[in-house]
Formats: sequence, structure tokens, C-alpha cells
Amino acid sequence: MMILTRDVILREIAAGRLAIEPLEPDQIGPASIDLHLGDDIRVMEGGPAVIDLTEDADYRTVTRLQRIDGSYVLKPGETIHGLTRERLRLPPDIAGWLEGRSRFARLGLMIHVTSAFVAPGVTSRQVLEMSNVAGRPLAIHAGVRVCQIVLQRCEGSAVYTGRFARQEAL
Repeated sequence: MMILTRDVILREIAAGRLAIEPLEPDQIGPASIDLHLGDDIRVMEGGPAVIDLTEDADYRTVTRLQRIDGSYVLKPGETIHGLTRERLRLPPDIAGWLEGRSRFARLGLMIHVTSAFVAPGVTSRQVLEMSNVAGRPLAIHAGVRVCQIVLQRCEGSAVYTGRFARQEAL
């Protein structure tokens, strides 16, 4: 599997095989595409003392939807769900990895700890599990380029059709 560089990403977009909407040309770096945090987040709230991690577990039962008005203060140790502003459409032979941006990681913001993989064939906005590992609060703002996706060509073709394949909302 090979990581796609800017020129290959642009060719895939021009051919209509890859789509990122909305997209400005300066979002495409040497080997990744910057993505913006959207306007809505999910915040953990009260619920059972213990969350039972079974196949039926549903994050919506222990979170509430909230719009970011100006900023959201992410407390040390807190995790929220964000959603990219951009919708990605990957062809069956390209997969991706969501990564944080170094400028924010150095300040304590983690974008993905365990679920950074973006399967081939998806058409969706990407959910970001954002955690504060800093010793102080972080103000999170909608519209900021908070992460990037690194794309790579797959050996063969496959399409993810699971639960989150066409996710558009939190």
C-alpha cells in the first residue's frame, strides 16, 4: 500500500474517483488533506455508572449533541466527539487514516486514539474522538483545521457497508 502524494490526490479528484466537499486547494498538503471541525459535537453526560461495552453499545445513550457557539472548553481528561465539516467519498481502492495536527497535539489535543481508519468506499463525514491530555483546558473552535487524512492505495478493492458507512451527523 502506498501513501498518495498531492499530485496523485489531485489526479484522483480530477478523475472524479475521490471527492472531498467542501475543499479549498490549500487544504491539500504534500501527502495529506487538512479537514475542519464542524459545528456540532457530542459531549459525555450522565448515564449509567458503568458503560457496558457490548456489540449493542451506543454512544448516543451517554452523550448529548451540542452546537459550538464561539468555542467549547475541553477540560483535562475529557473526551468529546466532533464531526468533520468535509464529506469524504473514497473509491473502493483507496483507504485513509485520520491524524491529528502537530500544532494541536503539542498542546495536548488528541484527535484519534483507536479508530483512525477510514475504510475504502465510504461516503461520509468523519467522526473525531477528541481528547484533552493537557494539564489545562483547551478551547475548541468550529471551522479550525483540526486534523488531516492520509490516503493510501489498497491492494484490491473493497467497500465498507457497516454501521457508519454513510454517517452525516453525530
